[in-house]
Amino acid sequence: MTTAVRARAGRTGPATMAQALGRALRDAMAEDSSVHVLGEDVGTLGGVFRVTDGLAAEFGDERCTDTPLAEAGILGAAVGMAMYGLRPVVEMQFDAFAYPAFEQLVSHVARMRNRTGGALPMPLTVRIPYGGGIGGVEHHSDSSEAYYMATPGLHVVTPATVEDAYGLLRASIASDDPVVFLEPKRLYWSKSDWSPEAPAEVGPIGRAVVRRPGTSATLITYGPSLPVCLEAAEAAVAEGWDLEVVDLRSLVPFDDGTVAASVRRTGRAVVVHEAAGFGGPGGEIAARVTERCFHHLEAPVLRVAGFDIPYPPPMLERHHLPGVDRVLDAVARLQWEATR
Repeated sequence: MTTAVRARAGRTGPATMAQALGRALRDAMAEDSSVHVLGEDVGTLGGVFRVTDGLAAEFGDERCTDTPLAEAGILGAAVGMAMYGLRPVVEMQFDAFAYPAFEQLVSHVARMRNRTGGALPMPLTVRIPYGGGIGGVEHHSDSSEAYYMATPGLHVVTPATVEDAYGLLRASIASDDPVVFLEPKRLYWSKSDWSPEAPAEVGPIGRAVVRRPGTSATLITYGPSLPVCLEAAEAAVAEGWDLEVVDLRSLVPFDDGTVAASVRRTGRAVVVHEAAGFGGPGGEIAARVTERCFHHLEAPVLRVAGFDIPYPPPMLERHHLPGVDRVLDAVARLQWEATR
């Protein structure tokens, strides 16, 4: 029995993020015949992470289409499909595999609505598995979100929970704007009690959520770093720190309201992500927090990020990726002596 068939059987209980993503694709395709899935191995194989398992059997290979190994061609074809009224969902097998398609993304996908004065929507979703933690090597573990964040015209979304994986992907597919949908590889097999027959509403793209309330400092994070921050927050209790954890969920649009409200309550903030620190998302987030919360801050906004190096071999990635100890070390540097 395939993943998709099991989900449709009405099973409730633990579900993985990969299953929720597959269900989101299946439901979108069932409700709207203009939704098409295309990419390398998405059909017969069901995707390298089996997210598209069962879609070709149910909807046919004209709506779930295996493509050649040509990422620029895949995205270029999707641009044409979107221009002619379809809602293509592209799968890039791994983060760094998307780089050959970057020209299409920057020159055409991101600009089409603006180029046509809003007359031509670009309802295109690009699913990109990203991040480390699965023992992958270079080109299989990049965190390339800063490239997409810096490209005006793109929405950039990344779920960290099973519920968000379903809801945010449905919202992305329904959007008339292009969405880069970043899927944390290390969380594909994370589980949560979730009903595919009654998925919870997650709200529109662009809303952050407080995953753990706290009073001492705010950890601002997203995607694969959310479980790390939640673990760090629990460990911090022993040190006397009550940490709030904010899950951004959407990097573009950015939810300044939720983030600023949290930092104004706590007075301190640490941004945590796997991408490199120099030129990474944390710099932009720290600047926005500083601009909006300067008079509420008890200490500079700090960043805990991947190192400024190409992704290391698997045996070294545990040192490269932000872990609980590095997060707590940053929290310890938040000038507590000023108020303690």
